[in-house]
Amino acid sequence: MIGTIIGDIAGSNYEFDNTSDYNFRMFGEDSDFTDDTICTIAVADAILNDSDYQTSMRKWCRKYPHPKGEYGSFFLNWVMRPDPYPYNSFGNGSAMRVAPVAWFFDSEGKVRIEAEKSAEITHNHPEGIKGAVAIAVAIYRMRTAKDKTSEIFENVAKEFYGDDVFNNLPPKGFFDVTCQGCVPLALYIASIASDFEDAIRLAVAYGGDSDTVGAIVGSLAEAQYPVPDDMKQVAINYLPTDMQEVYNHFEMKRQCKTS
Repeated sequence: MIGTIIGDIAGSNYEFDNTSDYNFRMFGEDSDFTDDTICTIAVADAILNDSDYQTSMRKWCRKYPHPKGEYGSFFLNWVMRPDPYPYNSFGNGSAMRVAPVAWFFDSEGKVRIEAEKSAEITHNHPEGIKGAVAIAVAIYRMRTAKDKTSEIFENVAKEFYGDDVFNNLPPKGFFDVTCQGCVPLALYIASIASDFEDAIRLAVAYGGDSDTVGAIVGSLAEAQYPVPDDMKQVAINYLPTDMQEVYNHFEMKRQCKTS
């Protein structure tokens, strides 16, 4: 899930002040993790502790109530209210937090089930669920493939959104926070990237919801390409100790499962 975290932090300075410069400064003085990283850590923590996604999500978001960029108003209301219930969202939040599901579970069927569970606590609109499942399936297929070609991302995009989806993407700089806008875009950017860093730079320089597009693209690119160690370490150093502990525990447990 380090790809999600790197993409989130890299895009954090440009969410409300877009850049089209491919050579933007990736980790600036004002860069920081946003709700994307917090929610991803919450999903990972739920998996590690075999707890429900709702409890973990509300715990972590209440612990960090004012991240850079803040939470969406509907999501924050869900976090804080005593009787939380899903609010039929099809926002991109379900897709940006799903990466741990795709990295931990060992069959596509299980990945699909858990991706849906992680989404439906808030994003129970069919498009919100579909966005999470599509990204999880794309990561799972790429990370388990012997031949890691971009066709994997292209085929997932066609499977979930139709053959012509890459010809109907949001224009550069358009602030689209929906799954049906951001997920096909993220799959497209990941499919044309030449390495991990290229994927992050293409995502953020595309504009729009830069931190979340960066996070989703980063989650996809991590499954296809090695993540540079220096980028990984810089990103981890932005995280508070409790988030680092979840990340390290998740990586250790995941690697033990595959060794």
